[in-house]
Amino acid sequence: MQAVILAAGLGTRMRSLTHTTAKPLLRIGKRALLDYTFDALPDEVDEVIVVVGYLGEQVRAYLGETFRGKKIQYVVQEKLQGTAKALWEAKPLLKDKFLVLMADDIYAREDIRKCLKHDYAILVTRSTEVGPGGKVKLDEKNQLVSVEEGKVHPAGTLISTNVFVLTPELFTYEPVKLTDREGEWGLPQTVVELSKDYSVAVVEATRWIKITTPEDLQIAEKLLHV
Repeated sequence: MQAVILAAGLGTRMRSLTHTTAKPLLRIGKRALLDYTFDALPDEVDEVIVVVGYLGEQVRAYLGETFRGKKIQYVVQEKLQGTAKALWEAKPLLKDKFLVLMADDIYAREDIRKCLKHDYAILVTRSTEVGPGGKVKLDEKNQLVSVEEGKVHPAGTLISTNVFVLTPELFTYEPVKLTDREGEWGLPQTVVELSKDYSVAVVEATRWIKITTPEDLQIAEKLLHV
C-alpha cells in the first residue's frame, strides 16, 4: 500500500529553527519528526511518496531510496499552493487506495489502522482548548459536511488532523481553492466535495500532537517522555 507524506512547507512559524533545517527534520528528543511519522505507518504501507519543497534535498538525504524497509519516491512542489496542490503532485504515482499524512505532526499507529478499515476516511480530533485549525462539521448522521479553516475555534470542536484515506477517484474532482488564504487549495475541503458522492468515515484520534511552533517541540518531548 502507498502512503503520501506532505513535507514541502517552509516551517515559517518555526523560525529560526527552519532557516537551515527542513521542518520534518527538527528533533524531538534525539529523533527527527519524520521518524515519528514513520512510526505511525502500519506494516501494510510498503511504499512512501514524499512531497518535498523547501530544503527538500535534506529530506532526500535523510530518507534515501528506502527507509525502514519502505520504498521511497519523491515529487517536488515547486510552488507552495496548499495541501491539495501538494497531493496532486503525487497523482501520477498513485495506483490504488492510499494514505495521506503530514510530515511534521505526530500520530498514533492504531488511529491510522482504524482509518485504513475504510475506503475513504478523515482522522479528526476534539480540541481541548480554544485554538486554530480546520473545523470539521458533521450532519445528524455523522456524515462529513464541511471543513472550515479558522484561527479561533472553541474547545470541543472537531478538528482535522490532515490524515486521510483516499483513492485515485479523488483526482476526478477539482481542488478546492480556499477563500481565506491567497493562492492555496485545501485538501480537506476537496475531500468534502468527494464526500458528496462517497461515504467518508470520520475517525476520532486517540492522539495527535500538532507541531507548529518551537514550544510544541518541548511539549511533545514531555508528552512522549523523551
